[in-house]
Amino acid sequence: MTTIQGTQHAVQPTTRPLTRADFPAGFQFGVATSSYQIEGATREDGRGDSIWDTFCREPGRISDGTSGEVACDHYHRWPQDLDLVRSLGVDAYRFSLAWPRIQPDGRGAVNPAGLDFYERLVDGMLERGLRPYATLYHWDLPQALQDAGGWDHRDTAHRFAEYARTVAARLGERVVSYATLNEPWCSSILSYQLGQHAPGLQDRRAALSAAHHLLLGHGEAVKAMRSVVPGSELGIVLNFSPTYPATENPEDRAAARRGDGEFNRWFLEPLLLGEYPADIWEGYGTDVPEVHPGDLEIIRQPLDFLGVNYYTRGYVSASGQKPAGASFTQMGWEVFPQGLTDLLLRLNRDYPVPPMFVTENGAAYPDTLSVEADQTAAVHDAERVHYFAAHLEAVRQASVQGVDVRGYFAWSLMDNFEWAYGYSRRFGLVYVDYADQTRVLKDSGRWYQALASSEAPGP
Repeated sequence: MTTIQGTQHAVQPTTRPLTRADFPAGFQFGVATSSYQIEGATREDGRGDSIWDTFCREPGRISDGTSGEVACDHYHRWPQDLDLVRSLGVDAYRFSLAWPRIQPDGRGAVNPAGLDFYERLVDGMLERGLRPYATLYHWDLPQALQDAGGWDHRDTAHRFAEYARTVAARLGERVVSYATLNEPWCSSILSYQLGQHAPGLQDRRAALSAAHHLLLGHGEAVKAMRSVVPGSELGIVLNFSPTYPATENPEDRAAARRGDGEFNRWFLEPLLLGEYPADIWEGYGTDVPEVHPGDLEIIRQPLDFLGVNYYTRGYVSASGQKPAGASFTQMGWEVFPQGLTDLLLRLNRDYPVPPMFVTENGAAYPDTLSVEADQTAAVHDAERVHYFAAHLEAVRQASVQGVDVRGYFAWSLMDNFEWAYGYSRRFGLVYVDYADQTRVLKDSGRWYQALASSEAPGP
């Protein structure tokens, strides 16, 4: 993947509000969540500890000292939450399964109550006309597997494939789409090298080993599920941050190329090309992972889709220059919707990509709950409305230019446990009052509801 130098052939944005008619027939509008961020009930019905349960108990790991022990109490409130999803007028719901709820030790005996919960959840989606999009791993590794070495240990990849087969055998083709992993960069580099996510290590060699074993586990899981759910789509979700040099000077261009390789190409190219990028492999020196014969063939399984998570771009300047006129979310991430168009065009042009979905896109802002004159609760989040509108326009532009992008999932359905930030960051279309678990539809939720409920394109 080459570094983005600029935008070419940009399509002028529409001057009217977006509707379904602006997107291809069958385009899926959805919302997304993840298990540890919303479920709570971490000690109920036989669920085992995950690495995030352990991480949250370690002083100083979570900025506000909280955990996902209660979160949004979705484990008990899922029927109401699915009603809420349905009320938005969307087509699909992307959710994840908690591995330690299904296999408390990450191997061996299955916890029936865990699989029962997800079966009820999937059936509840189908009863409401929602298409289930499942993610098998959104970072909550069973602590027992971490104690045995975690993703740094090759055996974890094999255990993941067994878990994937178990889930597919139970939920079957009722699940439209299975993503093996969500954002393996976060599960490896952010977690094993930078120490910001569970298990909180700072070891580049371990991080690169974890990255390889995550990809290997993905490949083995796809192989294991193919015959079990032949009618379901199988794929993976990567987070991308297209990297732009601030100037054309050699230092900036080289830094952008390196950043792009470490963040994007290191995960994408084994999946689609069957090889690690040579320049980054060389740069990692003796920290590169141990790759066994046949590993890359396993990793390069045919994919039915590629999930694309996009929040912001990378911007590289040797002098520390910042992008002029930029605005930022509460996370400190630049709002740069053109990056999503550029990313989708590049993936389509430079790689043998399958159909793509934007599986996460959203923004955190410091929301305020207010009471209107009619005594109803409201959250007026104009910045988030603008963010979603601009990024959906970016998807439309890519689609007009020939990219096969088949859906968009807003992150997130509702405010939730935002990992190391605890509950201090809110991404939801729905405001959650954590004191009493009240849900309040924000202005952004009403905006997305209007789009999802608008007229679909004709035949």
